[in-house]
Parts: sequence; C-alpha cells; structure tokens
Amino acid sequence: MKAEHIQPSKLDRPEILSTIFFPRQDDSSASPPLGKDFLIDVSENGTALSCRFHTCDKDAPVILYFHGNGEIVSDYDAIASEYTGAGINIFFATYRGYGSSSGSPSVSALFHDNIRIAGYLQEYLRENGYTGALFAMGRSLGSASAIDLVSRYPDDFKGLILDSAFADTLPLAKRLGYDISNHDITEEDCFNNLAKIRKITNPTLIFHGARDQVIPVAEAEKLQAESGAKTKQFHIVPGADHNSIISIGGSLYFETIKNFIDTVTGKNTWRQRRRSHKKKRDL
Repeated sequence: MKAEHIQPSKLDRPEILSTIFFPRQDDSSASPPLGKDFLIDVSENGTALSCRFHTCDKDAPVILYFHGNGEIVSDYDAIASEYTGAGINIFFATYRGYGSSSGSPSVSALFHDNIRIAGYLQEYLRENGYTGALFAMGRSLGSASAIDLVSRYPDDFKGLILDSAFADTLPLAKRLGYDISNHDITEEDCFNNLAKIRKITNPTLIFHGARDQVIPVAEAEKLQAESGAKTKQFHIVPGADHNSIISIGGSLYFETIKNFIDTVTGKNTWRQRRRSHKKKRDL
C-alpha cells in the first residue's frame, strides 16, 4: 500500500477547510502504560503524524481508527482499554496539525496520509509478528478516511466500522455554516462517501446516534442502504447525539464491535459457541 503524490482537492480553500478541520494540540504529558507512540513521516518535507497503538495480543484483530474533526489521539486513552479488554488491538491515526503532529490539515493531504499510515501500520504488524485481521474504523470526519481506504484497498481490510458517519458532504458543510455549493463543487469533488461505499463489499458495521444533530441519522441510513456489503449491521443508539454515542452506548457499544469482529473473523461461529457452552457446563 503506497501513497501517490498528493492530488489537489476543490475543498482545499481556507474558508472551506476552517469548517472541516478543528485541530488542537496535545497537552497530555505521557502515553498510558499500554500505549505505544509512533511519529509517521507522510511527506518529503518532514511532516509527521503522531499516532498511538494500544495492544493486547499479537494474535488479536487490529482496528485502524480515524477520529473526528475536533478530537485528538490522546482523547481515546480513557477508552482504549475497552478495546484491548475485549481482545482487540487498536491503532489511533490522526491528521496534520492535530495533537503532536506537524503540518496543516487539508482534504488532499488527509487522503494521501491515510494511505501512508495504513502502509506503515501493515509493515509494522508484519515485522513484529502481529497476525490478527485488520479492520478500518472511522468516527464522524474519520468515516471519510476509513471508507476511502477500504474502497481503494478492499483486500487489505477484513471489514469496515463507522461511527456517526456522513453520506453527503454538501449538506453537512451547509449545516456547519458554509454553503460550498456556491463554489461550483459537486459531491464527486468532495469526500464522496456514498459513491465509495457502494463499491465496498467488505463486512460493514454502522453506528449512529438517534439524536445526532450534526449528522442526522438519515445520513447513516443512506450509507447502510447503499453499502455494497452483503454482511452489514446497522445500530441506532437511542438518546445519543453526535458526541455522546459512546457514553450512552456504554458496554453494549464495545460488545457490538467485538461480536461483529468475531463473526467476520469466524471466531463467533455456532460450533465455537457450542464448544464454549459445553466447556462451561463441564466445569
């Protein structure tokens, strides 16, 4: 998986980028005990992105996670143990200008850097003996990263997980306060999530908050309806808005992710459930 030269995007205008990205610096002093930090070079001029890997077992599945536009990697330190405790390794990726990363964010750089990060992670996993299946996951803005990667490299990912994802860029930009349709920009010029997910046949899991006012649940319904996956799950979290889906979903949120991954990887088969039940009965 190799990134080509950065392709220009019609969204890369200062007035548009200011509605898409909200970078902030990382003021945390140190990584948690189970977190390993990586500084990944994404350009020839020295731009590097600060990512973090939380691990539990080298045989466990791995999630490559892309966060939302107002978040940073260290925001997830508090819940990383929910993934590792469920037997999932999770690698948190980021964008230029976020956390301890250098550079300035842009849409064109985002797509380019995603490929660099995914390629770096794959090489690291191979060289260090990690054998679990790789999944891509994106929350909010991060859904564009995850969808784009899986649509480009379907054979490199076992499945796709989306949290608070959007289907169409133009309506979202307008809700965020900027009508980019006035710039003669079409959906094809934007993130184009809906068209890309039609190509994805990898198993797909979609979460969305029932009361999400930033990205209405209808956006997730579009993605679910248009997804090319034969195996797909759709979960609406009652009472949750855009920023409370994890806190309201609670343990059920993480259990759903684990069950999805176990099913996709073949761990959650009826034979294994029967063996597990028999083992418990014999104790």
